[in-house]
Amino acid sequence: MIDPVQDLNREQAPAASTVRALTRRLAVDQRDGRVPSVVAGLVRDRATVWTGARGRVNDSAPTPHTQYRIGSITKTFIAVLILRLRDEGLLELSDPVERHLPGTTFGDRTVAALLAHAGGLTAEPPGPWWERTRGTSWSELADRFSPETTPHRAGRRHHYSNLGFAALGEIVARIRGEDWLTVLDREILVPLELTRTTAMPVAPHARGWAVHPWADVLLPEPAHDGGAMGPAGQLWSTVTDMLRWSTFLGGDTGDVLHPDTLAEMSDPVVVEDGDGWRSGQGLGLQLLRHQGRRLVGHGGSMPGFLATVWADRTDDSGVVFLANATSGIGGALAVGLLDILVEQEPRLPAEWRPQATQPDPELLALTGEWYWGTAPYVLRLLPDGMLNLTPMGGRGRTSRFRAAADDDGWIGLDGYYAGERLRVVRRADGEVGHLDLNTFVFARKPYEPTAPIPGDVDPGGWRGSATY
Repeated sequence: MIDPVQDLNREQAPAASTVRALTRRLAVDQRDGRVPSVVAGLVRDRATVWTGARGRVNDSAPTPHTQYRIGSITKTFIAVLILRLRDEGLLELSDPVERHLPGTTFGDRTVAALLAHAGGLTAEPPGPWWERTRGTSWSELADRFSPETTPHRAGRRHHYSNLGFAALGEIVARIRGEDWLTVLDREILVPLELTRTTAMPVAPHARGWAVHPWADVLLPEPAHDGGAMGPAGQLWSTVTDMLRWSTFLGGDTGDVLHPDTLAEMSDPVVVEDGDGWRSGQGLGLQLLRHQGRRLVGHGGSMPGFLATVWADRTDDSGVVFLANATSGIGGALAVGLLDILVEQEPRLPAEWRPQATQPDPELLALTGEWYWGTAPYVLRLLPDGMLNLTPMGGRGRTSRFRAAADDDGWIGLDGYYAGERLRVVRRADGEVGHLDLNTFVFARKPYEPTAPIPGDVDPGGWRGSATY
């Protein structure tokens, strides 16, 4: 078993009782799932706070640097590459696939739909079971396409598609003019120092195994190069690299991706389980609502391997597990480990401190009460210079706003007003008259007569029951 504080931030190492609970949970799942080996880890505040392992790899305990195949977690990297292209103006999420990848049977589906598994594509590519078959080129794969590769109309439902991500990887390659693995290495792996994330295994690495359902014996699983299907599940990685990827998904994006773009990827596009959804899908990221928290990340499986990475932005924490078995262990382990950390190491509230910089007097003057009709709102100035508009009673539309790049007001970042423009409208004397939020007028008083309320305000003013 790994030393619980090996490679860790020792100041944040959990208590011995927490380490014991985490290790026991890992041990129970490894034994009950009959998994040859499993490694796991937790991060909090962008630092590793625990790693653990059970089982054997080549007769030795696995370490944080032992590679496992991460399967569909590969899709999260492809999604980031696509969003980088969007941010550079080289594609739009609304682009039809045909614009960048001509000649398919799903050219009318959009890039965004493929990212969200809402394009209606079949789950698996035509031909033999791709995960156990040496891969082909994109042109060879495309020759097999037929109307059966699109069993659903676009947007009808969430239908997980490995084929869709193979297409997205090919789009990356065609726009960049080089294979997606080269692009991945330059744009993500090197900047984030993910030195043990590779296309094919590099020692030390685990071998993939199938465990007999009724006997304690093993069967080796193949680990072919996926070829054109590689973007759906090719990569190998370590718990160390995946914990860094968890912090990325939690918001520590460095220079690789703008935080606003990551937030866009993390918004639910489709849900998998209907009303009161628990599982959903963003743009290349899986979403999970768990005990009042929303996790973002992805699971992965390939013959002989299982993996999961989650980031919990509410707690600024994350979890990873990697195992070398075709089945026997699942996502319950990951959320179980995260629950132990949250329950046994509850956070202390951060100290309140005044902001370090002098506030802009004009922004400070905007704060306070505003009314949309009769609904009271509060506008607050945040320490990072953004504005936060919140309903006073707790019921209504809340959004944060960042100053627009063109200096024409503020742009909503989240909530109902995401993407909408907030403008400060001044009177002839230069004083602030009202706020215009995409045609909604916010005034300092309920239905203030001097504000340009559409339909005008009744000149008779407010009245009592005698005139009701």
